Amino acid sequence: MRIRSHIPKAEKAFIGGSSTFSIDFPENLGEEGVSVLEKGLVFQTPFGPSPRFKLIEVSEEPVLVVKMHGWRKGVSRADASRQLFWVLQQAGVKKIIAEGGVGSIREELHPRDLIIPHDYIDQSMRKDVSLSADYLLMMREPICQDLSQLLFSVARNLFPRRNVVDGGVYVVTDGYHFESRAEIRAMREWGADIVGQSLCPEVYLAREIGACYAGIYQVANYAEGIGKDWEHAELKDIFVSEAKNIGDLLLSALSQIEPKWPCHCQELRKDTLLRDK
Repeated sequence: MRIRSHIPKAEKAFIGGSSTFSIDFPENLGEEGVSVLEKGLVFQTPFGPSPRFKLIEVSEEPVLVVKMHGWRKGVSRADASRQLFWVLQQAGVKKIIAEGGVGSIREELHPRDLIIPHDYIDQSMRKDVSLSADYLLMMREPICQDLSQLLFSVARNLFPRRNVVDGGVYVVTDGYHFESRAEIRAMREWGADIVGQSLCPEVYLAREIGACYAGIYQVANYAEGIGKDWEHAELKDIFVSEAKNIGDLLLSALSQIEPKWPCHCQELRKDTLLRDK
């Protein structure tokens, strides 16, 4: 494995999850105006070698792409996130979109529905993941409203017959296991809509590097105790059959993002008050 020292500049990034895991993004989509400039890019970070990146071009603008949140064998998910976002910070990334598969905590949210959460409840053990101690991060508006609205608009235009939900609460758990029925009942009482494993710590790290962050998530199954029990074959079919659809949606969104959009996400990051004397 060749480790690169030079990190290319890019103001946009895409963090892939389970809904695009079964395809080569963007090669399998065959979209005009999209090209792969480099792939298999691994960089040295203060937290170990990074996951593999692709540098692609969408509408003549560079975009850094990583598969499955940078998770891989032999590396903790916390370290994978640190490595990933350190690279994005060095690249100068300002706009990040992500995707993933989630479980539905509400009967009205069905498999293959799409949801763009606006808030979260962090039940993971990865709450202290950061790149430094330099900032005080305010999470009163954790998800970029502008990016969320773009994802919603693109999804509605591409899939007019599909249920696309604008807003919701995402409960983050550690995995690798799914949740118990008792846990899901508790989450339902909290007012949660979906459960998954990836939004945190990514949303913290995006704020730390001064980038806007939003994601669109495909319901892959009902959470335990919600509706009928999910089956492994159905889960696999959703991820395989919908991967290109989700990929098309994300490429369309990337082509429309303007890195210079005015946004107040950066105002929710302040210098820390805890300085050594």
